[in-house]
Amino acid sequence: MKYLVTGGCGFIGSNFILRCFERERNVRIRNIDAMLTGSHPLNLQNLKNENYTFVKGNICNKRLIEKLIKDVDYVINFAAESHVDRSISDPMPFLHSNIMGVYTILEAIRGKKIKFLQISTDEIYGEILKGSHFEHDVMNPSNPYSATKAAAEMLIRSYIRTYDIDAIITRSTNNYGPRQFPEKLIPKTIISALNNQSIPLHGDGNAKRQWVHVFDHCDALLAVLHSWKRSAIYNISSNSESTNLELVRKILRIMNKSEDLITFVSDRPGQDRRYAINSSLIKREIGYKPKMKLQEGLNSTIDWYVSNKKWWEKLSLQKIKNPTPWLR
Repeated sequence: MKYLVTGGCGFIGSNFILRCFERERNVRIRNIDAMLTGSHPLNLQNLKNENYTFVKGNICNKRLIEKLIKDVDYVINFAAESHVDRSISDPMPFLHSNIMGVYTILEAIRGKKIKFLQISTDEIYGEILKGSHFEHDVMNPSNPYSATKAAAEMLIRSYIRTYDIDAIITRSTNNYGPRQFPEKLIPKTIISALNNQSIPLHGDGNAKRQWVHVFDHCDALLAVLHSWKRSAIYNISSNSESTNLELVRKILRIMNKSEDLITFVSDRPGQDRRYAINSSLIKREIGYKPKMKLQEGLNSTIDWYVSNKKWWEKLSLQKIKNPTPWLR
């Protein structure tokens, strides 16, 4: 199989590429990444494989995408602006990458026998205070980031019906694990605790999220590729649900750090109090089942950040446009 992976130097994309080479035989991967916020060559610096090639470029470059897809079987789209706080400060980069980027890929593969896997998010559903969302529930995004991901999904579904493209959409809960950009909650907490710095939490910290380890997410994606079902939509989650405050306290206990490091800041505008999705469909149709328990996953993630100080120190210096005003 020949894969074009977009955004493969980012958090989930880089873990997918490494996981793919660990578990797959006779696979070739071409990775295109614009190296914007969240992506870094350090994520794949140790990858030495003759079946891997990297191309620096933007998915909105139609000529480049057309050139890169000429001999591939699948396009797997991880490329996206993904941080909610930055989308609130400046939505434009999210419109560009998350909508126009997907449009460019769709146009490039239209009329070709190339399968397209879109990596989406549970945030397209919006908040749910009780129960959980299923794949065909109405999308109700609450912020510019999730709105652009929902728009991309609608565009893909229109191309499936109008142009008969062969595509699947997956929606995962919050990911965590190695190589996650330091702006996200878990790495921010770990790095701040290592440096004995304050850990900012939105509002009262009681917003609830589900968490899935990035290895489990990547294994689910590999299962989807092997059990391809045209036009399918799959939720990907685990049984790990926690408030942000509970999660931060758990990390601090593991690290033997004081809860006095926690600082409550103004809540994020439009904050969703709870996300929750049901992943029984992918379990039933493909047999996917997450393996990593939250405690085990946090332990291994903390160990990774402790052992890779040079990595996150370099990424922490990466410039982020329009820092979130309520987190300054």
